[in-house]
Amino acid sequence: MTQIQKIPELLHQALGSFNRFESCALLDYPNYLNIGDHLIWIGAILYLKNIANIDIKYTASIHDFSEKLMETSIGDSPIIFTGGGNLGDIWPAYQKFRERIICRYKDREIIILPQSIYFDSKENLRKTANIFNSHPKLTLFTRDDYSYSIALEAFKNCQILKAPDMAFQIGSIPRLCLNNYSKNTVLYHCREDAEFNSNFSPDAIKVPNLVVEDWISFNWVLGSPKSEWMQSIAQLIREVWQRGLKTPNEWISRQLWQHSHPYIAQFNSVYNSKLHRRSWDFIYSGIYQFSQYRVIITNRLHGHILCTILGIPHVLLPNSYYKNESFYETWTSALPFCRFVKEPAQVNSAVQEVLELFPQNQ
Repeated sequence: MTQIQKIPELLHQALGSFNRFESCALLDYPNYLNIGDHLIWIGAILYLKNIANIDIKYTASIHDFSEKLMETSIGDSPIIFTGGGNLGDIWPAYQKFRERIICRYKDREIIILPQSIYFDSKENLRKTANIFNSHPKLTLFTRDDYSYSIALEAFKNCQILKAPDMAFQIGSIPRLCLNNYSKNTVLYHCREDAEFNSNFSPDAIKVPNLVVEDWISFNWVLGSPKSEWMQSIAQLIREVWQRGLKTPNEWISRQLWQHSHPYIAQFNSVYNSKLHRRSWDFIYSGIYQFSQYRVIITNRLHGHILCTILGIPHVLLPNSYYKNESFYETWTSALPFCRFVKEPAQVNSAVQEVLELFPQNQ
């Protein structure tokens, strides 16, 4: 069994500790354009539906959550939060939503799927610990050793477990065969938000034929989650122009992905199925984007995870805190087609190394 095959097995072993239940709510849908969080969401849907045999009776983002609708839909069933990297004080809106639900629903089991944890403020960590520890039935999955150690220390009244990222539940996806595959270019898949490590600016990456871009999805319009009218207009622009007439080659292959992949039918039995089909559609664009390059440099954890799933040689860079490095050291350091580098001067040699080891990718 290869390393990439072992990771889903480790995920199943960890999540197998779930108390068995028939239905649930799944909260914190990523109503934004970060493809990494859509990979996590779809992995959660597939695990809960196919492996745990749980009926997902309610889903919502932090913007469209309704207590009344959820309670009507699930009764006293457990609440599950999607995984990711927003447990902490870097992305406070998502943490505040999570804490509000934990305070409100102490009468039922609550599960947080694999998260990276980071608090810049010790006081914020203390406040969160008080909230988490006040819940009698809270389970937190952490997705790296560093986060696991923080959780064990801070959340003493919670069940703390460790598991890989939920995106690995998606399983093996073939890399797309594209006519415009660029053999002589390297993609620097570069985030420049609150988690950007400024030591690895594009100017500091001395690699020939370097293309710099973040998720292609960030070029689209999404609309305001608080306005259905604005969402409708944005969807028209995004799907007809940005992802249609402007990119006809991708549009054609995406229709096959959308209508012929076996996962599509599985989403129909999940609450608000159009959301999950949209996430699956967004994931295609990430695969299409990555499939155009012979090697990828990324400072996004899910750039690393998508490359791992697709088998693309790549170099992983640090983000602004320990998330990328700790995840790599915990789960993926044995991958032969990946290198993690800690200094900008090491990037070019790491790129050349993975290219020499995997010349079939040229």
